[in-house]
Amino acid sequence: MSQDFQNIIYKVEDGVAKITINRPPLNVLNVETIKEIISALENANVDRDLYVVIITGAGERAFSAGVDISAHLPDKVDKTLGQFHKIFHLLTALNKPTIAVVNGIALGGGCELAIACDMIIASDKAKFGQPEIKVGAIPTVAAALLPKLIGRKQALELIFTGDTISAAEAKQMGLVNKVVPAEKLAEAVEELVRKLKGLSPIVLKFVRKAVYQGIDSDFRKALDGVTNVYLEQLMQTEDAVEGLKAFLEKRKPQWKGK
Repeated sequence: MSQDFQNIIYKVEDGVAKITINRPPLNVLNVETIKEIISALENANVDRDLYVVIITGAGERAFSAGVDISAHLPDKVDKTLGQFHKIFHLLTALNKPTIAVVNGIALGGGCELAIACDMIIASDKAKFGQPEIKVGAIPTVAAALLPKLIGRKQALELIFTGDTISAAEAKQMGLVNKVVPAEKLAEAVEELVRKLKGLSPIVLKFVRKAVYQGIDSDFRKALDGVTNVYLEQLMQTEDAVEGLKAFLEKRKPQWKGK
């Protein structure tokens, strides 16, 4: 079974829901795409025949290069974050395991989407990063989630530098479960799905619920705090606007420190 969307492909087959971000070449997330991912996750959550949800990107270049930079401008950022964060509240509350299959770059919001899934299987060509600081922005989800996943120091290094890391480095940090050659990515995913489908779906549901019992409330509180810093403090500065405009105008930002 498949459902028609403009920017994603949602397909359900043999107890597996697959959400493919389909905005070539880099699968950038605009507000319309974000809304479609929300709709697909809502559909998956109420489908009692599903064992697992897979999220991936179309093509070999990108899982997703992140949220459209223009959607972060002051007149749009509040609405953008409101929609984007719905994805993560849904992922946390979902009653099925989630797997991110990362086949290329996962940057910014794309990286956040991947790390918010229960497990990540990555191609050896995949790369991860939170480059928001380079355009004067905050990776709100990563700021709330990364310290819990890889510790404060490694999280701060990734967020402060905006560096891109390899799949192997991401696995060493604990961000990625498994790294395989690109040509064996589908096979590795099938193997994991097969294991999950061999278990009781009701047991999986409650085990996942138990694990997320404490995580959910902490994550929501942290995300609310980070969002407040972003919207009420950072976005009131000249440098935040300058960074975004410089990126869109393809020039180096002129930071003023205010």
